[in-house]
Amino acid sequence: MDLNTVGAVLRPRARAELPRWQPGDAWLAGGTWLFSEPQAGLARLVDLSDLGWTPHVVDADGLSIAATCTIAALNRLELPPAWIAAPLVPECCRALLGSFKIWTMATVGGNLCMALPAGPMIALAVALDGSCLIWTAEGGERRLPAADFVRGPQETALAPGEILRRIDLPTEALRRRTAFRRISLSPQGRSGALLIGTRDPSGAFALTVTAATRRPVRLAFPALPDAAALRGALAAAIPPALWYDDLHGAPDWRAHVTPLLAGEILSELGGEAAR
Repeated sequence: MDLNTVGAVLRPRARAELPRWQPGDAWLAGGTWLFSEPQAGLARLVDLSDLGWTPHVVDADGLSIAATCTIAALNRLELPPAWIAAPLVPECCRALLGSFKIWTMATVGGNLCMALPAGPMIALAVALDGSCLIWTAEGGERRLPAADFVRGPQETALAPGEILRRIDLPTEALRRRTAFRRISLSPQGRSGALLIGTRDPSGAFALTVTAATRRPVRLAFPALPDAAALRGALAAAIPPALWYDDLHGAPDWRAHVTPLLAGEILSELGGEAAR
């Protein structure tokens, strides 16, 4: 879609060239949402693609994903065999339903910054203890847990002029067992509920709920809970007002399917101990 209110497009090649933020600005990465509908009041685009960020880095500390890394590039990434959580990465990529054009343009950072409940990169980052590196408007940087980055539908913790630079997933989280469940109202529909369970070698268990809720919900347990305890924890952590309501699922349906999917995850990660 043409954005006919835009009067300027800037292409900085280094952080020092980033302009001072002003009302009417928008950071441009993949642009798959930005160009999908009218953007009233938008006057200037600041294209981040020429900053030259390396899409992803694998090292002893874990996996670092640049905000401008595309979904397609992340999906192609081969991770170390010792990182048994690695299959979760393409599973979350495939949860972003779209054409190859979307996959090759949509970015990981854009998925987080859009803060749509169904954003699968949000689920991935929260489930694997992701940390967000944020460039501040004053020239500094700060870190924020991915679990605190999204505050609600299309609402993030970014202040005006701040940029999500990258998401870091620690090695410890990438060595956990994982279980993934997703449900939608139609075979090719947007996620109505997306849940990820993790279990580390010590037996600690965590469950991340997205898509069904207005913001990510993460429950952590020092050991595997029984099914009743997990259902009780979900009920306590997700009050009625937190269930999301849109065309892709009513709150009562989401409140019904989420404990069912959570139970499946518990059984998968716990085996006989979960029964």
